[in-house]
Amino acid sequence: MAIYAHPDDADVAAGGLLAQWASEGCPVHLVVICDGAKGSHVPQVDARSLREVRREELQLAADLLGATTVECLDHVDGGVTNDEELRSTLVGLIRKFKPEVVVGPDPTATFFGGVYVNHRDHRETGWAMLDSVAPAAAMPLYFPEKGEAHQVRQLLLSGTHEPDVVVDVSRTIDTKVKAVLAHASQMAGDPDGIRDVVYGRAEQAGHPVGITFGEAFRSVDLAF
Repeated sequence: MAIYAHPDDADVAAGGLLAQWASEGCPVHLVVICDGAKGSHVPQVDARSLREVRREELQLAADLLGATTVECLDHVDGGVTNDEELRSTLVGLIRKFKPEVVVGPDPTATFFGGVYVNHRDHRETGWAMLDSVAPAAAMPLYFPEKGEAHQVRQLLLSGTHEPDVVVDVSRTIDTKVKAVLAHASQMAGDPDGIRDVVYGRAEQAGHPVGITFGEAFRSVDLAF
């Protein structure tokens, strides 16, 4: 299961891994917290129209990756809060689909290279994901109305400053690129530039361990 804030986040962060799992016959469940309606730098864009466009882009990208299900929670961009309501929803989905591995953003990573701030939706989504997986989904007295408790075996946190796992996505990197490019509303008119960035980041992630294209994660083993 992948839990991310915005319609394009999972593809950018872990599209190669998700496509690899799907190609190997694993069910892949994608959960998107926000509706993406504020994802534009153009003030004239109609938010309701953009919301529908991003929903279509999300489904196209998910189909390219081979995702089994897509759950859109439709929270407002910029309004994600790690509250009981969100945790209850996520616990319900985790218990419904019973994933062995959950992938999502590392909420402890805030500043990147002095040029980027990992903004609130990503951080709050990451904290809500962590709190929902450990301990809530695994303990029956948390949200008992949400079904039978389920223990996730492993967390993989993307966008982290402390990666300790690099996944070889050389076989699925082209699928990842196609999925990222499916979010055309986010390309700023430069799909070739976006393509180069995706390949370049995957090369950078893979280089330290001697693979052509990689995706790096912080791993938390919850099996006991």
